[in-house]
Amino acid sequence: MILERTNIESHLQKLRERDLKDNPLLSLLEALHIEGSREETPENAFELDLLEPGRIYHLNQIREICVDFRLRFLDLKYFKPQLPEDAREAIHHLEDAHGITLKGLKIMAPSRLFKLEDKDDPLLMAPLGNGYYYLVHKWGNDLHPLRKLMVWPFRNIGNLTLVVLAVSFLLTMLIPSGLFSKSDSAGEFWMLFFFMFKSLAAVVIFYGFALGKNFNPAIWDSKYYNA
Repeated sequence: MILERTNIESHLQKLRERDLKDNPLLSLLEALHIEGSREETPENAFELDLLEPGRIYHLNQIREICVDFRLRFLDLKYFKPQLPEDAREAIHHLEDAHGITLKGLKIMAPSRLFKLEDKDDPLLMAPLGNGYYYLVHKWGNDLHPLRKLMVWPFRNIGNLTLVVLAVSFLLTMLIPSGLFSKSDSAGEFWMLFFFMFKSLAAVVIFYGFALGKNFNPAIWDSKYYNA
């Protein structure tokens, strides 16, 4: 069975629908007019009547998707590949329709797209204010269908520890019985397991420090490679 690739936009839509269950859509649009805490991100003076409500997302929803799939949400200036022609056309179309020049554009994409040219599911968004963003354009290929599972260990230290424990246990099970002693005992098994766990944990820690890796919640909006 061939697994379907992961469409990030559809996951964002599900999060928005979950959050709007108890709130009418009108309240979402009205929230853009509410005076709240000022953000560093500039706002765009959109004509709200011309916006598609289904393209409006809150920063909390964006953050949750970035953490789940180990993505980054950074300013357009950090995005290395050139924007495709259809993305540039989408920007011009919005600017013409609303009579503005879009500013504060951000990209949601895997980390490597902010360093290398590739084609994995970028989402271009414009800030609306009060923590809301408007999806300007999506292009490229969807993410690997198992990406969420593959990056699950990097969500927090607890997940990573569970994975190291599980892999240590499996590797210990693969060691032939009585390899290091004539008797096959539970004590020997758990000693080998403890040794295997310490070894794997040391490799993981060294890898993390050497390459400056961090957990998903710490990097989703960081512009630094070794965040």
